[in-house]
Amino acid sequence: MNYKKLLKLTGVVFLLTAFSCMGPSNKTELKLAHGLPTDHPVHEAMMFMAQRAEELSDGKLKIDVYPSGQLGSEQQCVELVQIGSLAITKVSAAVMESFADEYKVFGLPYIFRSKDHLFKVMDGDIGKDLLLSTKDKWIRGLTYYDAGARSFYTKSKPITHPDDLAGLKIRVMRSITAMEMVKALGGSATPISWGELYTALQSGVVDGAENNPPSLYTSRHYEVCKYYSLDEHTTIPDVLVISQFVWDKLTEQEQEWIQQAADESAVLERELWAASEKKSLEEVQKAGVEINYPDKEPFIEKVQPLLESYRSNEAIYSYIQRIQAVE
Repeated sequence: MNYKKLLKLTGVVFLLTAFSCMGPSNKTELKLAHGLPTDHPVHEAMMFMAQRAEELSDGKLKIDVYPSGQLGSEQQCVELVQIGSLAITKVSAAVMESFADEYKVFGLPYIFRSKDHLFKVMDGDIGKDLLLSTKDKWIRGLTYYDAGARSFYTKSKPITHPDDLAGLKIRVMRSITAMEMVKALGGSATPISWGELYTALQSGVVDGAENNPPSLYTSRHYEVCKYYSLDEHTTIPDVLVISQFVWDKLTEQEQEWIQQAADESAVLERELWAASEKKSLEEVQKAGVEINYPDKEPFIEKVQPLLESYRSNEAIYSYIQRIQAVE
């Protein structure tokens, strides 16, 4: 985002926000847009959040949810949030790297020892610090949603060892950390937008991708990729963010309603995610996908130089140390 342009737009943005927030009878109405399908657990959690915000406010606060990329791609939605034209969106923590370097810690391979470890980090001071680290970029984090562990799925062969990635083009998000991770493991990282990935897999632009089980299932990528190797290299959460422009124009009471609804939705989402992950693995297996459980040690060993390379970056390395210290 061009910040000079952003500053020029600020006056217009505030005007647009004021009109978009105020509905009939002084009801505050906010738009929440995202790119996920309606059967995705994160979408269900956001629908619950909208419902809870309306309940907590006795109908004074309404959140309208626009799923499936109706208002733009993930990148477009976060840019709309940044300038205040959209109130709320869901964005991968990997995409947040472009707004705050510190978010790169979520994309580092095998930095979390377990799901429990991840939740302790997200729910504690480290998670809170990161949510507020982009306020100066006009993006305020509200909460995290579990997005499971990302693993490789491929067309021609399973990935049971890092050597199997040699010569393969693997789709990654537009994240420097994701690209470095695939490169460290021996593959060729190819950034492609989520909406274009099915066609890219089908046509051979890429040989595979990496994502969590519900995303493999709901995207129908399993129709093309018949090998899913659960190496679980990264555990990157989703982040629910609100425009700082919009947040600043809400009353303190409205802010409390939104934060409470967001926090409650995150608790529900973890339950929905666990159920969805189990169902997704069952369904892709039924569709003929071969699921493999490779030994993670060769993968962990292969990426150690990548983690060590952050020693020279004091901000990120301090987060690495803080995360590793969480019991």
